[in-house]
Amino acid sequence: MKVNFKLFILLWLLIAPAYIFAQKDTTDNMEGVEFTDGTISPDSLSFEESPDTAIIQADSAKSDTLAAADSSKAGPEGKKSLWSIFIAGLIGGFAALLMPCIFPMLPLTVSFFTKQAGSRASGISKALLYGLFIIVIYVALGMIITIAFGSDALNALSTNGIFNFVFFLLLVGFAASFFGAFEITLPSSFVNKMDAKSDKGGLVGLFFMAFSLSLVSFSCTGPIIGTLLVEAASKGERLGPAIGMLGFSIALAIPFGLFAMFPSMLKSLPKSGGWLNSVKVVLGFLELALALKFLSNVDLAYHWDWLDREVFLSLWIAIFALMGLYLIGKIKFSHDSDLKFLSVPRTILAIVVFSFVIYMVPGLWGAPLKSISAFLPPSATQDFDLSSGVTAAAPAHSDGKVKKYAEIFHERGTPKGFDPYYDYDQALATAKELNKPVIIDFTGWNCVNCRKMEANVWTDPAVAKLLKEEFVMAELFVDDKTELEANEQFVSKYSGKKINTIGKKNSDFQAATFDSNSQPLYVIVDPTGKVLVPQSGANYNVEEYKAFLQRGVDAFKQKN
Repeated sequence: MKVNFKLFILLWLLIAPAYIFAQKDTTDNMEGVEFTDGTISPDSLSFEESPDTAIIQADSAKSDTLAAADSSKAGPEGKKSLWSIFIAGLIGGFAALLMPCIFPMLPLTVSFFTKQAGSRASGISKALLYGLFIIVIYVALGMIITIAFGSDALNALSTNGIFNFVFFLLLVGFAASFFGAFEITLPSSFVNKMDAKSDKGGLVGLFFMAFSLSLVSFSCTGPIIGTLLVEAASKGERLGPAIGMLGFSIALAIPFGLFAMFPSMLKSLPKSGGWLNSVKVVLGFLELALALKFLSNVDLAYHWDWLDREVFLSLWIAIFALMGLYLIGKIKFSHDSDLKFLSVPRTILAIVVFSFVIYMVPGLWGAPLKSISAFLPPSATQDFDLSSGVTAAAPAHSDGKVKKYAEIFHERGTPKGFDPYYDYDQALATAKELNKPVIIDFTGWNCVNCRKMEANVWTDPAVAKLLKEEFVMAELFVDDKTELEANEQFVSKYSGKKINTIGKKNSDFQAATFDSNSQPLYVIVDPTGKVLVPQSGANYNVEEYKAFLQRGVDAFKQKN
């Protein structure tokens, strides 16, 4: 079964009207914070996860020193995110090389250059140009995506429910394509026209040869490219899609230049066969697992309560268990050839997959699973937790007050064992009564780094003791969709936008008061709201984070 590229385009076009609709009711009016000359534009607002060990200088007065500190950090944050997108593109490109549509073409194409050229040097130069044109074509595709949707739209993707749900459906479709349910193909007439132009000589002919490769291999690379663009766009980076395609195309182009320089290496390539389809199926399982992350984003932000932590883990366990059974030949898809024996690489991969499945199983009973905690729903969504009897005790400063918004966040968002406030003003009032500093945790339902901090740093006994005993905690979710009461809604003096949800209220407060839009962000203030020490982003070094907390405690005691 084949699916025409027009249907594939229709799937992408679903995103455009979704964005228009989402503009009316999203976490932050779905307009992205843009860093211009080191400052945050108040005309727009969105969220980014803070990079590892990000520390931003701040005070409540938002002095020029603070602006300079934020400016100094804006660059590294963007660079880190773009680097991760580039590496993801490289991995996707190398995976694409093992697709049945590309791998057999590798020796044929290189042989063409070496035979048609008058000399070895000429063949190498043509192969290198061919690889360069592959890079140009895919980077151009990434730029088109950026231009078509714009940087504001890309910034909106990470927290918008409609986008995340469309992406979920898109990735499920890609997985089905890899499993062999259908193929995403371009119109044959268009492919034939481009192939005919590749017969021309010179640079034009080389360009259309590269273009033809891109078109002919689309049934295999389309899902990989689509997934990469989805991931790059959802990071909110302006150049994300282009950088992702740069990594993808470099990985795809390198072998052509390499084998053209050293043709004898072609002999070392394994022969084409059924193993190529196995690569597609394994990638299909990975696409399916990734799709659940996007569905989880929507589930958490809109409180659907579908994917609790154990439900999410159960689905991942089932997906990766099926992948392991496929690798050892216990299940088979329509395009698979008979598996007569297990190769060494296949056996090793099967061992890794089954080990991962076994690793996840204790998570069904509350094990922290620190290595993948960033991708899982918050630990508070775990309904059955064997450790709850040990860690769920209320902290020493809990005074039995009814905490505002606790019914929304405490059972599903707060790590077990902690008892924070969810309203900033209420936290300050309590801090004044108890004579303690307040630690503000700007977090989000969809914040990967927040989950990683909670699972890897907050679980440290010394850190947990400091948080529970020395501070009044205020956990402020910036991407929650719960409507504020009519009398609590207002128009922001900072951005000029209407603030009508809890998430918008917290994000506007964060940006207006602390000149930051990244999560997690940890700010230690006294009961009057004055910042005691420089604020901190995600820092996975337990000792450094503990020292940050202790500095806050010491500063508060010295002040008093």
